[in-house]
Amino acid sequence: MDNLRLADPEIFAAIRRERRRQEEHLELIASENFASSAVLEAAGSILTNKYAEGYPDRRYYGGCEHVDAVERLAIGRARELFGAEHANVQPHSGTQANLSVYAAVLRPGDKILTMSLIEGGHLTHGHGKNLSGMLYSVVHYGTDPETRRIDYAAMAQLAERERPRLVTVGASAHPREIDFHRVAEIAHGCGALVLADIAHIAGLIAAGLHPSPVPHCDFVTTTTHKTLRGPRGGLILCKEKFARAIDSAVFPGNQGGPLMHIIAAKAVCLLEALQSSFGDYQRRVLKNAQALARSLLECGMELVSGGTDNHLLLLDLRRTFPEMTGKQAQNLLGKVNVTANKNTIPGERRSPVETSGLRIGTPAVTTRGMGEMEMEQIGRWINKVLSTPQPEATLEEVQAAVVAMCRRFPLPYPML
Repeated sequence: MDNLRLADPEIFAAIRRERRRQEEHLELIASENFASSAVLEAAGSILTNKYAEGYPDRRYYGGCEHVDAVERLAIGRARELFGAEHANVQPHSGTQANLSVYAAVLRPGDKILTMSLIEGGHLTHGHGKNLSGMLYSVVHYGTDPETRRIDYAAMAQLAERERPRLVTVGASAHPREIDFHRVAEIAHGCGALVLADIAHIAGLIAAGLHPSPVPHCDFVTTTTHKTLRGPRGGLILCKEKFARAIDSAVFPGNQGGPLMHIIAAKAVCLLEALQSSFGDYQRRVLKNAQALARSLLECGMELVSGGTDNHLLLLDLRRTFPEMTGKQAQNLLGKVNVTANKNTIPGERRSPVETSGLRIGTPAVTTRGMGEMEMEQIGRWINKVLSTPQPEATLEEVQAAVVAMCRRFPLPYPML
């Protein structure tokens, strides 16, 4: 990065500080990961210079023959990885992928049935401050109050009563396996289409470690930067009969020129995900999540639904630490170089700014090579930091131990 260091030393310094933060912190945010050096090289390539509105062989600009090849590779790899009939790799994010599906099959005012953000859904699943909630009539389903798993029986009753045009399933904070087949039966049984948002669990699905929605759902959206371990971006999978509508909703309906450097990086991450080593990685992600869950439970902490089937845990602070908010827990852990995020929990009574929960995930620490022994230790550190007000010396001791662990598992990049 010598050119950047000379051209803009302030930006270079900020990147260098962030590089050090990532190196010396345990990244437990479930939606974050470390992309490979090959993905970063593609994302930082000269493809950023090329405007390519449209689709391969149907561009509005000349000189697109090479970026056409890049996009075809990304499309083909996405279809192969997930067994999909059609793929659109142009969405800049998971949000734009979801909004494009809505635009393809809904009109303003149409009804959607979806899981609320508090129960574990996503902003784009009908939250009132998101376009999905502003443009469409939203009915929310949730989790069973006892098990904190998706209540499919209640979903079916709502679907039959409300007759939505679209049922959305998928989550940003649900630690349990999702029954896509059952959701599709519920949706199609009341005449609705079904969208599965697999942004968090796409890598697990690609590795065959979570049931796939592709055979059952009309549309599947995902990001590429969470468990897929690629660049920040989105993609859409769908049945062939919806291909034209989806492509038109993405361009020109929802965005203009695609980010060809990011599409190249998506192609690289999709090729990586097609390798057998990717399945090994995802199995370690699951084992690490289960080990971390065991450690926290053994310390007397409470997890939403009692554990996890995937890469994330949702820590319920209300019983163990009734006076502590998720925001306070996040900040306390930040003092010892453990990065997590506050999160609402089912039945939440605090504001989304404060919350009663903490979301924790294992994709990033697994990418660094950490295993079950490290997860057990991390669980003990989390409990120690949150359990009682700690003197500064104790926090410094834990922070030093965290940094030492991080140095044993360096990031997969050269130092700046």
